[in-house]
Amino acid sequence: MAAWSLRLHGVGNASAVELGSAMASLERDGRPWLTIDCGAEGLTAFEAAYGQLPDAVFITHVHLDHVAGLERLFVSSYFDPQRRGRVRLYVPAPVVPLLQRRVADYPNVLAEGGANFWDAFQLVPVGEAFWHDGIRLEVFPVRHHWPDTAFGLRLRGSVVWTGDTRPIPEMLARYADAGELIAHDCGLHGNPSHTGLDDLEREYPEALRQRMVLYHYASAADASAMAARGHRVARRGELLGLAEPTAMQASPP
Repeated sequence: MAAWSLRLHGVGNASAVELGSAMASLERDGRPWLTIDCGAEGLTAFEAAYGQLPDAVFITHVHLDHVAGLERLFVSSYFDPQRRGRVRLYVPAPVVPLLQRRVADYPNVLAEGGANFWDAFQLVPVGEAFWHDGIRLEVFPVRHHWPDTAFGLRLRGSVVWTGDTRPIPEMLARYADAGELIAHDCGLHGNPSHTGLDDLEREYPEALRQRMVLYHYASAADASAMAARGHRVARRGELLGLAEPTAMQASPP
């Protein structure tokens, strides 16, 4: 039986550079299995933790604190013949055109020409679910800015990552119903794009909040204030143990 964990490369919001851009990796037996988002500070933390760059990334949305590292990942992958075209990017289908405009439309990605941004990657547009390494993961929309621009991720029985969002009780009733650890966007104070502590306590029952670890906050002082109110707060570099997934697995060929 594999040992599963979640490593938090960064836990801060877009302004909290010292906390790292919100980004994490699912680990299997101590190795990165699937990484969630690719911010600049988060990618540096990933490389420090593993001595390499990601082989597989799920993108939640295209705000730059979540995708700014893709340019560096492009360079490292394109110029490595062993990695070029093999780094998987799982991107919710509605997000693909947004990601194209955000990071891939720059003319002549190399000054000398001859390369497209996507040449470095294996782009995999995904719908409600996708397969990675023989295991099925689920994808669901969240409430961040405009509809169908931000998505969360579930590894059934193990972990749910909300991505940036307002409270989504209706989604978690469906996608966090198997005892998963829930990594939830939460700051001390909410706003139209992000969950605040008052929102969290109002919208979710206590039993669900007990399974949450909170990330994407504004400062270490805010983290301490949230912890003082009895909440589990994610810390940069923290490694969280996960339950063995109950997600569907593909039969060996």
